[in-house]
Amino acid sequence: MASNYLEFKFTIDPVQPASEILIAELGYLGFESFVENEDGVTGYIPSEEFEEDLFAGVHILQSDEFQIKYSREEIERVNWNEEWEKNFSPIIVDDICSVRAPFHPKPDTDYDIVIEPKMSFGTGHHATTHMMIKLMLENEWKGKSVLDMGCGTGVLAILAAMKGAEKIEAIDIDNWCYLNTLENIQRNDCEHIDVEEGGAELLEGKKYDSILANINRNILLKDLPVYVKTLNRDGELYLSGFYTEDLKVIEKACIDLGLSYMNHVERNNWVAVKFSLLDF
Repeated sequence: MASNYLEFKFTIDPVQPASEILIAELGYLGFESFVENEDGVTGYIPSEEFEEDLFAGVHILQSDEFQIKYSREEIERVNWNEEWEKNFSPIIVDDICSVRAPFHPKPDTDYDIVIEPKMSFGTGHHATTHMMIKLMLENEWKGKSVLDMGCGTGVLAILAAMKGAEKIEAIDIDNWCYLNTLENIQRNDCEHIDVEEGGAELLEGKKYDSILANINRNILLKDLPVYVKTLNRDGELYLSGFYTEDLKVIEKACIDLGLSYMNHVERNNWVAVKFSLLDF
């Protein structure tokens, strides 16, 4: 007989980037699905998979940077696909690019990306993904080599392929994201995208014309030197995953590494910004 689930409702202050970090950590521990909301995250795990000391290994729950509280309730087994379909709606960016599920009707857009995000990030609904798509639509990608770092569902790599990029790599440290990206590139006929599971250590000896990194402030600041080292001259670096008030810190770190600020966009207090490694 199928087991019931435990539903954990986490209230988080501030919500980001803690929600994304918490989801990643809980995913490794057996949580099967998540629902993000305005004040935090709700996560689900089969009852038999949960042990009382499970949260001892969740680092962000011990962090002083965030206030995280949670409640627990046992619920009947859920059809996740049905729940997801009820809550997932398509989005359209600048009337040019759509991000939708297979069961949504095809819209009249230049770029139509079909994904099933499952446990991964990058549905396009989060402000950071939406803004990265917006910046991508404003720039040229034909013939370029591109890295989608922290690829989530692979949506940015897929858009780069649709806009004519030739050599594309998508990397994510999360196994679900890695597997989901493989599924989504096949779904969108973008088989020339190479997908790897891991972090910045995979970039050793590689070079790209453009790098897309939608992660979070702390990881970006830590890995920026690696990104710059792998960026070709006149290359472009697109960053998101941080708040408006963090832009000055990110900008300073990039300028100190030899990058030049180009422009940025804002949405719901989130930022996406473009830098270039100009060859004077």
